[in-house]
Amino acid sequence: MSLPLLLFFIQFWSPSLQQFPRPCTTPDVLRSKRCCPVWPGDGSVCGSLSGRGFCQDVTVSDLPDGPQYPHSGLDDREQWPLVFYNQTCQCAGNYMGFDCGECKFGYFGANCGERRESVRRSIFQLSVSERQRFISYLNLAKTTVSPDYMIVTGVYSQMNNGSTPMFTNISVYDLFVWMHYYVSRDALLGGPGNVWADIDFAHESAAFLPWHRVYLLFWEHEIRKLTGDFNFTIPYWDWRDAQDCQVCTDELMGARSPLNPNLISPSSVFSSWKVICSQPEDYNQREVLCDGSPEGPLLRNPGNHDRNRVPRLPTSADVESVLSLTEYETDLMDRRANMSFRNALEGFASPETGLAVTGQSLMHNSLHVFMNGSMSSVQGSANDPIFLLHHAFIDSIFEQWLRRHQPPRTHYPTTNAPIGHNDGYYMVPFIPLYRNGDYFLSTKALGYEYAYLQDPSQRFVQEFLTPYLEQAQQIWHWLLAAGLLGAAVAGVIATIITVACRRRQKRRKSSVYGERQPLLNSSEEEGSTSYQTTL
Repeated sequence: MSLPLLLFFIQFWSPSLQQFPRPCTTPDVLRSKRCCPVWPGDGSVCGSLSGRGFCQDVTVSDLPDGPQYPHSGLDDREQWPLVFYNQTCQCAGNYMGFDCGECKFGYFGANCGERRESVRRSIFQLSVSERQRFISYLNLAKTTVSPDYMIVTGVYSQMNNGSTPMFTNISVYDLFVWMHYYVSRDALLGGPGNVWADIDFAHESAAFLPWHRVYLLFWEHEIRKLTGDFNFTIPYWDWRDAQDCQVCTDELMGARSPLNPNLISPSSVFSSWKVICSQPEDYNQREVLCDGSPEGPLLRNPGNHDRNRVPRLPTSADVESVLSLTEYETDLMDRRANMSFRNALEGFASPETGLAVTGQSLMHNSLHVFMNGSMSSVQGSANDPIFLLHHAFIDSIFEQWLRRHQPPRTHYPTTNAPIGHNDGYYMVPFIPLYRNGDYFLSTKALGYEYAYLQDPSQRFVQEFLTPYLEQAQQIWHWLLAAGLLGAAVAGVIATIITVACRRRQKRRKSSVYGERQPLLNSSEEEGSTSYQTTL
């Protein structure tokens, strides 16, 4: 068996990160509320025999939230994850994972002792083979059932205190689509259509940027496990000053179908994708959660959107204006915040003035509306793989702001942010647990970098030299054959020239005793000469 294939099977069957871990979806675990699986590496709970971690009580923050969500005890995501679990694995050192069987972001190796910095590059800087590999990885994730996680299909109150679990399988890609739905869905208050819409644990407040940073890191991590390619990184789309959807080609994320402008070209693999979690109004009316069932084709019609809401895509000047804002969060810390870097980057405030606006979708939001399809619905937006390229670039702008202003952690709100967004709140729906404020820090600490933020020498290596070297590595046998053929041709030519030179020397010697053929002939026309060689 080849090494890549062996790595694939090892990684495929190893436990990992995120919610809901299969070992924690049984009636016994749900009744006990103890999500502390055994690490297969040593057969102990949380890998305690190897010093990886221990099963401990979950302590949630009791600092007050903002007034946006006035209810209590009605939603499973409140005080995450206590409704489901009050004990989880707490990992030590460089370990993480629901059983402490994984390495923290940026660490590798059997004992997680190898530190490595990965570089995310522009999708346009990838070689042809790298682009094809990225597309194939996406499709593999879309068609492979997650071996480690399941999704919940009902609220906890329907599970009879855990005695009747409501979970189902999901593909690796759709797991992340569902997570983005679950974190942003409306709160069900009881009764058909009776919901509270002003609630979102990952948008419209401070956690927007840290939450999506962890989300991308986990997605990247899962693709590495699935494929065995531990050098994989998510590419980004730098959409500054773009006039159209530059990535909407069949070579990349799929062109427009010539038969229906709302669909993907049949030449793209994405034309066969089915979306999930795209009907929030229906779920609310039926008082159910998205169960991951296919709901139709992936939709996209870039540019045919409401021009009053999105007059144009963001420019370089817009990004620079947003980066100049010095405060991360202000006012009520929601979509009404003025002079807030987070609110301006998310797209609820003007990049030119920093003041909150209504009726327009700017910056981050503008790309979602511009795509005019699956991307334009918050809960179902991750169905479109362009979501990954877009949010990787948003994350890079967040990184630029952190490096420019170097804010202390105290700049991140500890209290009175909308529910789910305080510093100490655990991110919904991740297990193991991660606090919002822990990811208000540079990518350097998390083991990754963006190519265009590197210093010039590093950028040359990453953006220009590395792609050519990788291409050369992939076609080395052709280059070797060409080199051998070239050497053979050069040898033949050299031989011919050598023989010709020797003949010429012999003729010169013979001309000393009597020239047989003159090198210069006189023309019949006076003053005219022509040169002829003995060759």
